[in-house]
Amino acid sequence: MGVNWQKTCVALIPCLNEAGAIGAVVAAVKSFVPHVLVVDDGSTDGTGDVARAAGATVLHHPQALGKGAALRTGWDAALQRGFEWALCLDGDGQHAGTDVPKFLARAERGDVALVVGERMHAPNTMPVVRRITNRFMSWQLSRLAGVRLTDTQCGFRLLHLPSLARLQVKSDCFEIESEVLMQFARARFGIAFVPIQVIYAAERSKIRPVRDTWRWWNWLRKQNSLHCN
Repeated sequence: MGVNWQKTCVALIPCLNEAGAIGAVVAAVKSFVPHVLVVDDGSTDGTGDVARAAGATVLHHPQALGKGAALRTGWDAALQRGFEWALCLDGDGQHAGTDVPKFLARAERGDVALVVGERMHAPNTMPVVRRITNRFMSWQLSRLAGVRLTDTQCGFRLLHLPSLARLQVKSDCFEIESEVLMQFARARFGIAFVPIQVIYAAERSKIRPVRDTWRWWNWLRKQNSLHCN
């Protein structure tokens, strides 16, 4: 008997000022996962109202705390509501709802606790800076984790919440993606990757290159220290 995704899975969308895209994102994912939880991370453009009108349950941070903080708020809420899986995706329209069945089908095989979207099968469709950065970060994390991680920065993921609850994920910002992978790998929880569409339109990245790169490097330095010890 397969997993009843209608009851056990919630789609989790952290977002900041995505009023122009979030309605369509919610509608697309609801075709596959009826329960949608949006964490509005201090938006000032009515993102939460649009998401609610599209059928999502909305949690609101009074001020922007970061993507990691928004995800952690969502994970806690999902566990409290009795969900076993959280399908995480971005609210800017970069992730295609039609890719959702790939995640569910891979997880249903029962041997993994984390399924990650993989864009590097079509690297030429990614902006060159993102492609180079992703390859470098994936190489660094694969080296530390001791397993091959082909796309470490993709936010389109399906996580097993009871497994996640056994870890101590603490990041507040964009390094959350790297931290989750590292902790799942170190705990020897199964990780799998599924190819997804690469969609880049007119959305503006919320990543601040200098600040967030510096934060990621500090996080990586701490991981290297743990690895050496």
